[in-house]
Amino acid sequence: MTASGISTNGPTGTMDDTGPVWIESTGTYPAVQAPVIEATDVWKIYRTGTLEVDALRGVSFTIAAGEYVAIMGPSGSGKSTLMHILGCLDVPTSGSFLLAGEDASTMTEEELAHVRNKRIGFVFQQFNLLPSMSAWRNVELPLLYAGVDRAERKRRALDSLDRVGLASRVDHRPGELSGGQQQRVAIARALVTGPDLILADEPTGNLDSVSAADVMHLLHELHHSGRTIVLITHEAEVAEAAGRTMRIRDGEILDSDLVASGGGVPSGGIGR
Repeated sequence: MTASGISTNGPTGTMDDTGPVWIESTGTYPAVQAPVIEATDVWKIYRTGTLEVDALRGVSFTIAAGEYVAIMGPSGSGKSTLMHILGCLDVPTSGSFLLAGEDASTMTEEELAHVRNKRIGFVFQQFNLLPSMSAWRNVELPLLYAGVDRAERKRRALDSLDRVGLASRVDHRPGELSGGQQQRVAIARALVTGPDLILADEPTGNLDSVSAADVMHLLHELHHSGRTIVLITHEAEVAEAAGRTMRIRDGEILDSDLVASGGGVPSGGIGR
């Protein structure tokens, strides 16, 4: 640990880190120091000529370590813009965004790339798999970018696919997999670096109800393994799986409700 309390060891103790890390090894699973996310009066304004669009309007909230939070809103509400800021893919126009106590606006490009590669796992609606590559090759890509050697990349990719129930599909290309299987490959890719935070943007949007329920059960299991999960959705049934739901409309947080059950996949399954 450094004097600031920020560990410089990777999540498994085997990865060679080069940027700021916010985890501390507990001997079981790395614990993120709370709050993981702290947004204060965050604005995001897009300008085109003389036209200004307020995508986010003074958003403030915190998400603690180990929480499972759904951010729910209709199309155009600002939820995807917010996800991009939480994932260090974009920066606020004004306001403060702290990631595990670190001001993201002060990070260098190298540090931001490190955070995106090793500390945050992204799951998108469109899967974003390379069609010419097998499942395990797709999963290993974040490790390739991180400079992990080939044998270790393959071992960890196969382990990650096994965890999401695709041990028998590791050599299949995306076109040979169902939509639900492709999303599980995408989740395996998000998990392969051992991230502290999972950001899932409409992860069930392109799936049938059975496949969607499978993906939500998997996210539920990941939450119980100790990971912090932020789920972006427009579907109330999907949001019910989280422990807390934040509703956003016209770039503003309307409310933040704690689900009495503490989160879990609805017994009736997930609808589209």
